[in-house]
Amino acid sequence: MKNWTVGVPDRKTVSGLVFGCQVSPLTAAALAAKGYTTPESVADSLNVDGLSDPFMIKDMDIAAETINEAIDNEEKICVYGDYDCDGIMSTVILFSYLFEAGADVVYYIPERSEGYGLNKNAIDKIRDDGVSLIVTVDNGISAISEAEYIYECGMKLVITDHHQQGDTLPRAEAIVDPHRHDCPSGFKHMCGAGLALKLTAALDGGDYTLAMEQFSDLAAIATVADIVSLTGENRFLVSEGMRLIDNTDRPALLALKKVCGLEDKEIDSTSIGFGLAPRINASGRFGSPRTAAELFLCEDPDEALDIASELDKLNTMRKSAENDIISEISAMIDSDPSIIRKRVIYLSGKNWHHGVIGIVAARIQEMFGKPCFIASETDGEVRGSARAFGEFSVFEALTYASDALSKFGGHPGAGGFTVKDGMTERFGELLEEYAAANHEIMPLLSLSADSPLTPAELTFQNVEDLKKLEPYGMGNEQPLFYIENAEITEIRPMGNGSHSMIKFKFGTTEYNAKMFRTSPDMLPVGKGDPAKMIVTLGINEFRGNRSLDILVKDIRPQMFEQNRFFSAQRSFEAMTRGEKLPNINYYKHMFPSQKEAAYVYRCIPEKGINPERLFIKLGAQDINYAKFSCIIEAFRQLGLISVSSAGQFIMKNKVTSRSDLFSAPVLAFIRQVIG
Repeated sequence: MKNWTVGVPDRKTVSGLVFGCQVSPLTAAALAAKGYTTPESVADSLNVDGLSDPFMIKDMDIAAETINEAIDNEEKICVYGDYDCDGIMSTVILFSYLFEAGADVVYYIPERSEGYGLNKNAIDKIRDDGVSLIVTVDNGISAISEAEYIYECGMKLVITDHHQQGDTLPRAEAIVDPHRHDCPSGFKHMCGAGLALKLTAALDGGDYTLAMEQFSDLAAIATVADIVSLTGENRFLVSEGMRLIDNTDRPALLALKKVCGLEDKEIDSTSIGFGLAPRINASGRFGSPRTAAELFLCEDPDEALDIASELDKLNTMRKSAENDIISEISAMIDSDPSIIRKRVIYLSGKNWHHGVIGIVAARIQEMFGKPCFIASETDGEVRGSARAFGEFSVFEALTYASDALSKFGGHPGAGGFTVKDGMTERFGELLEEYAAANHEIMPLLSLSADSPLTPAELTFQNVEDLKKLEPYGMGNEQPLFYIENAEITEIRPMGNGSHSMIKFKFGTTEYNAKMFRTSPDMLPVGKGDPAKMIVTLGINEFRGNRSLDILVKDIRPQMFEQNRFFSAQRSFEAMTRGEKLPNINYYKHMFPSQKEAAYVYRCIPEKGINPERLFIKLGAQDINYAKFSCIIEAFRQLGLISVSSAGQFIMKNKVTSRSDLFSAPVLAFIRQVIG
């Protein structure tokens, strides 16, 4: 469960934005929530109408001169990319430009098994192919030893990258990276493909006309996929690129749109992020990144459709592998709930596909609101990915646990690691030690609504006006709105049953809303319940019909008190971890009477129920959530109930004999503490 915050934008600021930006009050509230206080600040960040001079980036002039000289001298050039969407699009952009310019050019994209960036085996292959100049895209800034090796092999190197500079710069003719400490460029948030596009403009003397016409579509896809800031120049680049995709004659995009079901739909950042980009990324996760590159270099429509269909199959494999791992993890948690009661969720499995464990870590974090470290053992090697949020730092945690690791890297929000042989269990212990030492109270995963929504504001005109804020992405997230006192009138399964369609009455009008990855059984509300929710708003157009598109991000009963809930949850989990609570009263408030436990048991319907919904249904003020959790855990330990789907659903078991409630380990422990 997430911690909700609801912003209340300053009325004076909202009024100023309404008149100064010519937007609706709903759009103005969303802008104010993002920190914009004046029309001028909105224009500076969101109304960018072009890209800055490419030569403002340090070494861009030297890079262009070096490459043009190689073309003139008929030297062989290799564009060296990366296996993710940004790396693939970057490679296609620069390779295509150089090929059309008459260069003797090849490209190399390492397979995922080779690892990220330059490697010596690849450099040997490139040298043996007669290459004299390597130009990196989306990598290279940290390749210190590999750069030296390139020069030892008699080749030259130009680096274009958008990742952070380390203490030392690699040896190269030119290093084009806005994050260089000595780079004077004003905009620092380009992805690799955006820089590749700027490089093609620099090769053309600084003129963006050809670069934008040929490559803004590819750069837009990469910008959205790489989750870089969608403000400033990136906003302009993605907007222009989406218009190009909408009217494309590129065989690759026509084919990809077809397999994604996007042929007749207007392209936005969501359709890129959840439709086009995952299929490109799938080539690097489950096949070869060359497949996606070949698609975008292909000029035959039939061949393009064949390759796009192959990418679609790889993406289906990716989703299947992801769901299989999630199912295994759910089974682990069902059999051992202590996994999700720790400060940090750490799980390791055998032969989980390394191409998706990062995605799985993000999903598990989202499900349970805790930092998540997922590892997979393959051929005796345990490698993993981690995701975190708030003040918890993945990199600091991995540094603390480095005695158990042979390799690790990352930043506060994400990282990767390899566990030393025989140290898997110790690694988990060190993660818990780090969390306890540095976070007495663990950060809560938060969901922040920009503004409350009134029934009068939920109109087609207001929702249509929100489109002025698109494209959405990092730094310009889609607005979230808070709805309260909505009456749930109907809930039904959607798709294969794992999603929900929620009908609710808000004011005097009924609306339909969708909630993905949450089945009706998992919802904490039911028909007739008053509820509050956080939603996104859009317009759905289908066969000429328009309707409001309301997507529920989270939902809970109207009477739910989150501060009391999280406080009680922390106390219960701390007790189950063996941590000492502040005083004996905490334990006393958790210990139920026989009558209270019997009441909870009677309230569990035969068809089962979501635990949060059951807690609200009880309506007993003296059964706090910690006590309720102890009761549910006691029932589970005694076999009276099953807790399934990783704790989000409980169901009575068939019982043939009576059980002593207080023989359950959780209650026996509390009784021992309080005497």
